[in-house]
Amino acid sequence: MITIDVASRFSRTPFGRFKEDGNYSAEVFREDVLKPALVNNEIIVVDFSKVALGVGSSFLEEAFGGLVRQGYDKTRLLSHLRIKDKMNFYDDQVKYFIGKAC
Repeated sequence: MITIDVASRFSRTPFGRFKEDGNYSAEVFREDVLKPALVNNEIIVVDFSKVALGVGSSFLEEAFGGLVRQGYDKTRLLSHLRIKDKMNFYDDQVKYFIGKAC
């Protein structure tokens, strides 16, 4: 199992959809953090619990839905990703965005 503590490994304030939006955008997170972790075929816990502010839906959609648009299998993603946050809200959103992505 791999745990990605978003606040310590990436940013306490992840924001934006695309690289042009800044260094802590969803696209940067997907390319630099998520995709390398997915190579190992292990369960990945993405922990948002120490993020300072709420994570926008556009960030979650681009980071996780973007994986599907890049060819990652929805079923594999849903079975390998675990989302952790203070209110268990992001898990539902991530599952929704993965399911809707094409």
